[in-house]
Amino acid sequence: MKLGILGSGKIVKEVLPVLKKIENIDLVAIAARNEEKLQNLAKEFDIKKYYLSIDELLQDQDIDTVYVALPNHLHFDAMDKAIDYGKDIICEKPFTSNFYETKQIIEKAKHKDVMIVEAISHRFIPNAIETKKMINDLGEIKIVSFNYSQYSSRYDKFKAGDIEPVFSLEASGGALIDLNLYNVAFAVDTFGLPKDVKYFANIEKDIDTSGIVILDYEDFKVSCIGSKDSAAPMVNTIQGTKATIEIPDALNSFGEFNMEVVGDDGQFSFQFNEEGRSRLYYEFAAIEEILRNRDRKRADELLEQTKNYMDVITRARFDANIFYPADKIR
Repeated sequence: MKLGILGSGKIVKEVLPVLKKIENIDLVAIAARNEEKLQNLAKEFDIKKYYLSIDELLQDQDIDTVYVALPNHLHFDAMDKAIDYGKDIICEKPFTSNFYETKQIIEKAKHKDVMIVEAISHRFIPNAIETKKMINDLGEIKIVSFNYSQYSSRYDKFKAGDIEPVFSLEASGGALIDLNLYNVAFAVDTFGLPKDVKYFANIEKDIDTSGIVILDYEDFKVSCIGSKDSAAPMVNTIQGTKATIEIPDALNSFGEFNMEVVGDDGQFSFQFNEEGRSRLYYEFAAIEEILRNRDRKRADELLEQTKNYMDVITRARFDANIFYPADKIR
């Protein structure tokens, strides 16, 4: 893989050290607007070239794959251009601003024979995969509760009027699409599409700074809490009539999980713990293999999951009357 990176934000700084540990990834170039930042990243991570525009990087014939790590509202246009240049794409979550953009990009990519995979870590972490396999051991599912609450370092700036993309309506930000997406995505991967979706959001300056998504699966309910204006312990539970799974970690990290079984003589606890690599390592190693092997079946399966995430997220956001400028364009 001859990789070019679009963006230089926080997630890129997390990804760059990981890429160095994965075989078959040759980091060719990076593009962003801040030249000083690009120079520093290129020097630190031995990146051969840098560009000050997306188009310049996409025109580079040494690059066959691009990693889109731009602000949310720029994902659609960046992928749209990359497809025209015939580049395979790894797109950081959220895939796009809404379901309609997601559907449009996927259809165009298939028409142009371009492969795309969304980078959302839980799909590739061993503990998350193992948890989904054990769902049938829990008996009848009754209550599911996921909580990703993390006080944002940008929230104080936001309250003072300095609004960064993560809290910007124009940049397709907010707690739902930034943090709660992980909860919703894992629920949808595990249980399928819900019958109904409701979003009860705390809204400041037209954007959701926190909120609770309720997914109705008829026989059981799922609560997904995402907050950037307050913090809470990372405790997630899947409760069944025979056992309960507890995940004491954010679902995008999934460092461990426990299963507590209810029996005649009381409760028995089993613990499964996956020591090892960064969540991003599992993600990028798996995606590299998919693209290298041209595994279209697996890529298509992942894109169907991506469509499902964006379907539910879009429905939830509309339920709370939160509308992005991107919702009016396409």
